[in-house]
Amino acid sequence: MGRIDSGVKMDPMSNPHENPTTRPITTTRGSVAITNAYVVPVASPPIEGGTVLVTDGVIEAVGAASEVSVPDGVEVVDAGGRWVLPGFVESHGHVGVHEEGEGWAGNDTNEMTDPNGSHLRALDGINVEEEGFRDALAGGVTTVVVKPGSGNPIGGQTVAIKTWGGRTVDEQIVSDAVSVKSALGENPKRVYGDQKKTPATRLGVAAVIRKAFVDAQNYAAKRDAAEKKGEPFDRDLGKETLVRVLEGELAWDQHTHRADDIATALRLADEFGYRLVVNHGTEGAELADVLAERDVPVIFGPMFTSRSKVELRQRAIANLGRLARAGVRVAITTDHPVVPINFLVHQASLAVKEGLDRDVALQALTVNPASFLRLDDRVGALAPGLDGDVVVWSGDPLDVNSRAEQVFVTGAEVYRWDGAANGGRGAGVVTERSERFTA
Repeated sequence: MGRIDSGVKMDPMSNPHENPTTRPITTTRGSVAITNAYVVPVASPPIEGGTVLVTDGVIEAVGAASEVSVPDGVEVVDAGGRWVLPGFVESHGHVGVHEEGEGWAGNDTNEMTDPNGSHLRALDGINVEEEGFRDALAGGVTTVVVKPGSGNPIGGQTVAIKTWGGRTVDEQIVSDAVSVKSALGENPKRVYGDQKKTPATRLGVAAVIRKAFVDAQNYAAKRDAAEKKGEPFDRDLGKETLVRVLEGELAWDQHTHRADDIATALRLADEFGYRLVVNHGTEGAELADVLAERDVPVIFGPMFTSRSKVELRQRAIANLGRLARAGVRVAITTDHPVVPINFLVHQASLAVKEGLDRDVALQALTVNPASFLRLDDRVGALAPGLDGDVVVWSGDPLDVNSRAEQVFVTGAEVYRWDGAANGGRGAGVVTERSERFTA
C-alpha cells in the first residue's frame, strides 16, 4: 500500500487538551526524539523525514527535522525512514477482565445476577498482568477502553487505560469517566430468559433500561431537593452512575447488532437525552443515513468472526465502509478476546480491501474513538500536548507484512521487536514491570 497523501481533520465538536474527565499521567514517563521518520500524525498531514519529540511523557513537537530542535541528553531513535504513528485506541475490549485460557477463574466480564449492573465498574476486575496487554503492544495498541460484557441490559461502567506502564492498573488509567455499557438484542434476553426471569424478550430488555433511567431521574430530583433543604440523603451507586449519563458526563455504549435494535437504541436515547455510541453495529449500514444525520458514532466489529447467532447473519466487513461513506464517524474493535487485540490493525486492512477509505481506516484506530469517547486531550494523534504514545512501524501499518517494531507509552519504550531472537525468527520483547520498578 502507498503512503498517505493527506491528513485528516479533528472532530470540530471535540475539545482537545480541555477534557476534565481524564486523569494526569501516572504511568512511567520518558523523553525520546524519533527522527528521520515518515511521520503520520493522523490529525494532520504526513511528514517525510519528520521528528517526534517527547519530553517527560508528553509530545512537545512534531515536524520536519529543520523545525524540531532536540535538546541535549534526550535519547534519539533514528527511524531510518520507517513509519511512525500514534498508538492505536481499542475502543471496546475486555482485556484484563476476560483472561484468555483461564476459564471461569479469569472471566469477570459479566455479573449476570442482576439485569441492572449500573453500580458495577470494569476497573475493579482488571488484571494488568493478563497476556492480552502484551499482545496489545505487539499490535501497536497503547490505549484500551475496557468494558463489562453484554449479558446484562446495563453492564456497568467502563474505563480507559494504557496497555502498559504502571505498577497497578490505577496508574494506567487515562479516564475512569468514559461510558456505561448497555446491551440490547439476543444476549440479555437469552441470559435472563434461561433463568425464567425478566428480561426474556426485547421488550423486557428495553423496559429494564427505561425503568432504570426513570428511577435515576427520580433519584436526582430527590437528591437535589434534600440538598437544597440541607437534609440527609441515602446514596445509591447505580443511580448516581446513571445520573452521570443523563447529565452527559458518561456516554452510553450500546451493544447492538440488528437494525431494529439500533432503532430501539435511538429511541431510548431520544427519550432520555443521553450521548449514544453504537457498539458493534452489524446492521448499522441499513440505517447509515439516520446515524449520520444524528451524528451517532459506531464502534464497528469484531470482523473476524463467524455468523454464530441470528443477529450476526448480515455480518460483512464491507458494512464498515458503507457506514463511513454515509458520513458516520467510525471506530474499529476486536472485542478482545473475541478477536485477539493485536489483530486490530489487520481488521482495518481488510476493511480497506472491502471499500473503506484508507485515511478513514487510520482515523478509526486513533482520532475517532479518542474523540467520541472524549479521550482526545490525551491520545489518538501525534500532536503537541498529547501523551507520548508513539509506535515505530516497519512500514505502512495497513500492509499486513508490516509490524510494530518499537512502542513507546508516555515516552518510555515498553516493547521492541528483536529480529535476531528465537533462532532468527524474531520475537517481541516487552519491558516487564520487574525491569522498571523496584520494591
